[in-house]
Amino acid sequence: MSEYSLETKIDRESYIPLYIQVIDALNDYVESNKFPPGHQLPGEAELCRTFDVSRTVIRQALQELEYKGLIYRSKGRGTFVAEPKIHESLFQELTGFYQDMEAKGHRPKSTVLKQEKVPATKMVAAYLEIEEGADVIQIDRLRFIEDEPIVLVTTYLPFELVPELIDIDLAEQSLYAYLENEHGIQIARGKRFLEAVPANQLEAELLKVDIGSPLILLDSISYLADGTPLEYYHALHRGDRSRFEVDLIRVSQPGDLAQKLMDVSSS
Repeated sequence: MSEYSLETKIDRESYIPLYIQVIDALNDYVESNKFPPGHQLPGEAELCRTFDVSRTVIRQALQELEYKGLIYRSKGRGTFVAEPKIHESLFQELTGFYQDMEAKGHRPKSTVLKQEKVPATKMVAAYLEIEEGADVIQIDRLRFIEDEPIVLVTTYLPFELVPELIDIDLAEQSLYAYLENEHGIQIARGKRFLEAVPANQLEAELLKVDIGSPLILLDSISYLADGTPLEYYHALHRGDRSRFEVDLIRVSQPGDLAQKLMDVSSS
């Protein structure tokens, strides 16, 4: 255990679930390096007392943090902060799922599991650069190729940018095509982060794979030409059915690629 003590910020009047608030509090300590890699977290009983919440809430928070790779459990020893992920910059053409699949001759379709206005969590607000609790549109979709489930994706967009989207049927059309054709909104650039994760029970059921099967997690933030974040999505691709193709550009200096991207965005 380190010398740092947790300063709890649980707000029982908030619409944000208690376990999310616990996740945010613990994540703040990890990101600020107050809980550095290898640091042992307090036990469940101590966390229950610290946050004044039930063991169920603590377990849900720890499971989510473990799933995201921020912590790991060692049998008989406890729970520890994981080493940070290694990030590698890649240059990739920014296209949507429908455009990608149709260009390859596939028949994509989606089942919309959820499409509603919700308050932005701390994480979503940070990605979209909006206030925590601001209205966002959350769209959960299970995406199919030739009637086989391939991707489970959750998308968030600021509600004030495209409020009409709440009523649009996205089962048979591309979100990007709708934004461009109906609203003239064009995505100029994006950031994408890839990592491998195991399927939990719900994900396994939806994607028709075994629990623990490898999935490819793709987190993406898309931006307008002026730098405004338009979309954040969290996509889980079946590892046995997915392969990503990335175009790479060789540059003479590390800063050259960033300048090329700036030139494209401003053109």
